[in-house]
Amino acid sequence: MAITRFSVSPLHSQITTLAAVAGGRAPADLVITGARMLSTYSERIASDKEIWLSGGRIAAVKPAGSYKLGPTPKTVYDARGGIIAPGLVDPHIHIESSMVTACAYAEAALLNGTTTIFCDSHEIGNVMDVAGVEAMLEDARLAPLSIFLTVPSTVPATSPELETAGGDLTPEKIGALFDKWPEAVALGEKMDFVPVAMGDPRSHAIIAEALKRGRPVSGHIYGREFVAPYAAAGVTDTHEAIDRDISDDFVDAGIWVFLRGGNPATPWNSIVEAIKPITELGASHKRYCVCTDDRDADDLLTFGLDWVVREAIRCGVKPEQAWSMGSLHGATRFGMGDEIGGLGGGRRADLVLLDDDLKPINTWYGGALMVEDRKVTPLLEDALNQRYRYPDAAYNTVHLPKSLKLVPDLPSGPVTANAIGIEMPGIILPHRKIDIAPANDWETILERDNLSFVTVIERHGKSNGGIAYGLLHDFGIKNGAVGSSVGHDSHNIILAGTNESDMQLALKTIEAANGGIVVVEDGKVLAFVALPVAGLMSDKRVHEVAAENQALKKAWQQVGCTIPYMGFNLIPLSVIPEIRITDKGLVKVPEMTLAPLFD
Repeated sequence: MAITRFSVSPLHSQITTLAAVAGGRAPADLVITGARMLSTYSERIASDKEIWLSGGRIAAVKPAGSYKLGPTPKTVYDARGGIIAPGLVDPHIHIESSMVTACAYAEAALLNGTTTIFCDSHEIGNVMDVAGVEAMLEDARLAPLSIFLTVPSTVPATSPELETAGGDLTPEKIGALFDKWPEAVALGEKMDFVPVAMGDPRSHAIIAEALKRGRPVSGHIYGREFVAPYAAAGVTDTHEAIDRDISDDFVDAGIWVFLRGGNPATPWNSIVEAIKPITELGASHKRYCVCTDDRDADDLLTFGLDWVVREAIRCGVKPEQAWSMGSLHGATRFGMGDEIGGLGGGRRADLVLLDDDLKPINTWYGGALMVEDRKVTPLLEDALNQRYRYPDAAYNTVHLPKSLKLVPDLPSGPVTANAIGIEMPGIILPHRKIDIAPANDWETILERDNLSFVTVIERHGKSNGGIAYGLLHDFGIKNGAVGSSVGHDSHNIILAGTNESDMQLALKTIEAANGGIVVVEDGKVLAFVALPVAGLMSDKRVHEVAAENQALKKAWQQVGCTIPYMGFNLIPLSVIPEIRITDKGLVKVPEMTLAPLFD
């Protein structure tokens, strides 16, 4: 069977055929029988059901064995009492964070029962402007997965005075993306929540491009005081509810809440607290979805959206409600609830066969069996071997001067440092004032005060290697260096370490591969994941990158880093409190002002 690509609604000829199949006047292409059916409409699990499929869509749901009374279907699949549910719909993800391209991402998604995603490609937009976003869309069109774009809204995340990005998505460029690409269905997360709340003209002009086309606006916000003006500005969803109270504020303000679940060792598992308006305060789940947001290649396979659904159940939500939050609710939020996310007649045949623990066994995408017995089928294998190849420009995005000094000058007397504190879960970073007594060398200071260097280098070739120095407090690295070309959101290079030589090796390793994440100790590269596509993604299959990723995590822990490398990548994200570092210097948030390293 060929792969049926996503279409917003069935053609007239399809409707006629579907009606004939449902009425027993024409044979089904496929009947999945002997199943329990999880209905996201009634939020019940019914026994002894079967589903009739035709042309990649659902013709009807019938009592088990009904197919024997009519025309013989082309294929019958015995579900053996498993649970048939609609494919999962992830309302907020970033493909680039998975370290693989959209075509490669599809493999992990389908293995985890996810058949539709809404991605915000602001990462590649920050590197390559519109060309990067459009390359991602071309990639998505080849992927065996339904991929929609929430158009990047905040590129760059802050003003040019505060950081240097490779892209600049103006209101005019964003409007043109909406008009050119049917897959562009919403405005991506509006990260500059302080300017939005303060009425910044550019921020509101970008929101207006979405609203005047009838497109919803996604959000990103920290701080309860910003909820009301944010909602009034037109933002109607967010994935950044980090606790019960702000989650409750969001839902009462009419903002959809995307509960973010992820590896509990990372900053991406806020669902445990943010779900409490439902489990503790009596709120309805009808305006809540679950999402994954950022996943590296390893966690993408282990902590998929199916895992987040099960995490919601663990937190106290009924299984049928949790699966609805992972499928129908996300589809409904983007106006596609009559097309995906449910098992009604005429809906797209994106289905998952589950075991009793709601773990995916099989996945059908548009009626085609892509995963069987938790393994990729030959049909999916063939699709994955025809991955999109990014343009040459995407493989040439790291531009650095020949020589850079990577650590600040040693203070000649007592100073107070504006240091970046490291605290788990690693999203909000405290501003710490560290009194530094004189010493003859940096090594003495770093060890005595539990500090490490952090340096951000502009890599887009716009400022001839603009560089800023900072200090991390409680980062934990005792010897060596780590580095990444995935410094959110402008994706300049971020390095941290204890000495110049190891930091130089980390930088050279990243530069030679046109991007990546590296761990160095005593002049030796312990682990490296090359990310040559825009300095963000590998062009390998997801399992290959996941294996490299696992080795990176082990080395990361070996040198003593206290937060995961994905949290490390957020250190330059200058829209999250309290203090960050970009290529321009230390940025205080929400004041959005630069601070010196030493007072």
